[in-house]
Parts: sequence; structure tokens; C-alpha cells
Amino acid sequence: MIKMDKFDLEERLVTFSVLIIELTNEMEKSKAGNHLSGQLIRSGTSVALNYGEAQSGESRRDFIHKIKIVLKELRETFVCLKIIYRTKLYKSMPKIEKIMVDANELISIFVKSVETAKRNNR
Repeated sequence: MIKMDKFDLEERLVTFSVLIIELTNEMEKSKAGNHLSGQLIRSGTSVALNYGEAQSGESRRDFIHKIKIVLKELRETFVCLKIIYRTKLYKSMPKIEKIMVDANELISIFVKSVETAKRNNR
């Protein structure tokens, strides 16, 4: 596994959020499409914003709490992407599949980050 510094990770989260925005702008305009695109925008862009906030955590405990929020939002984003994928509300299957892989990789990174931060907090 490649070791990433916090700036690389922040850049990856910003890029992920940009992909989410692009995807939602291209989604089918329907009741379901509008609802899920709104949900996806909120959770998919909040990951970069919350990570930025975590970097200025007031304590180790505050940092862990904010990283857990990033993880929660990533998981919500992943489930939302699965629903959009299965209902074909987005027509470019290769692009949504790539974003789903990115989301899954980011989830794995943040699961490890939470574990490491908790271990270092003891």
C-alpha cells in the first residue's frame, strides 16, 4: 500500500468531491434522480470539507471524531452511488464504477486512519 501524506489525501478527497459534482450534474433529471443527486452532493462533497476541519482538530479526540464523520459520509456516499448505479440514473457505467472504486478505497483508508488514531490515543 502506498503511504500518503495528509496533503495527498486532502487532494484526493478534493478530486473525489469534484467527480461527485460532475456526476450529479450529468444525472438523469427525475424525482429520484434529483433526490439522490442532492443527497450525493451533500455526502460526497462533505468528505473533503470535514477532512479539512479534522486537520485543525482541537485535540486527538476531536480529530478522531471528525475523521469518523468523514468515514460516515464516505459510506453514505458509497451506498448512494450503488443505488444510482443499480437504477441506472447515471448513464456512464465506467465513470460511476470508477467513482465507486475510489469511494471504496477511501473508506478503507479512513477505517485504517481511525484505527491508527485510536491506537495512538491510548
